[in-house]
Amino acid sequence: MAKDRCGQIGKTVFIITYGRSGSTLLQNMLNALPGYALRGENANLLAPLVRAWHGLRHSEQAASMRARGTPSGPHQPWYGYEAIDADRFGRDLAESFLRQVLRPGPDTRVTGFKEIRWHEDPALFPPMLEFLAKYMPRAHFIFNTRDHEEVRNSGWWRGMKRAAVLEQLQTAEALYSRWQAAHPGRCLAMHYNDYARDPAAWRALFAFLGEPFDLDLVEAVLERKLLHMKWQKPVGKP
Repeated sequence: MAKDRCGQIGKTVFIITYGRSGSTLLQNMLNALPGYALRGENANLLAPLVRAWHGLRHSEQAASMRARGTPSGPHQPWYGYEAIDADRFGRDLAESFLRQVLRPGPDTRVTGFKEIRWHEDPALFPPMLEFLAKYMPRAHFIFNTRDHEEVRNSGWWRGMKRAAVLEQLQTAEALYSRWQAAHPGRCLAMHYNDYARDPAAWRALFAFLGEPFDLDLVEAVLERKLLHMKWQKPVGKP
């Protein structure tokens, strides 16, 4: 049954963003579309999987062993390492992630997830998106940003120094820009300050996904209150 459901997925969508960017509104809009099931954050569960795949794919040890031209033997410390197929390993990891983490339902035709931790390891950022582009069905990437001062004054960012917050946001967006420039057909940039107030700003998203624009649906989603976006002051704090 799970295999059949995964086989029905025609597209995957991934929201690339940072915390307090308004991305849950974007996630809600996607989940309002028929057949869409965009999961929420998963604590960057993809990162260790991609790190393992990427490490194997670029392993100097494996390359050196393969260059010898003879299989390793059971008496050797790296016995069998050169025979591991990095591409097959990646495909199996992606399939498992799709089944166990994204878990498409019987009516799901588009799935994916949003995450706010993509930029935590800048060196791993390109391999993570490359992994999704390579192994997930018709992977599409939505890069969500927000006015930096608004982010800085929201949620946990408020407890950090302004310079540190801005540096982190700028680092994240530089990663986003480089990937978008290299893969324009797979990417869409969305800015919270545009779409949170103007229903027409959502047209680009619908066009990107190949979905007919539905103004009534957009307005209904925009009217919902996102309680998690309301910052609660700690007890006893002014």
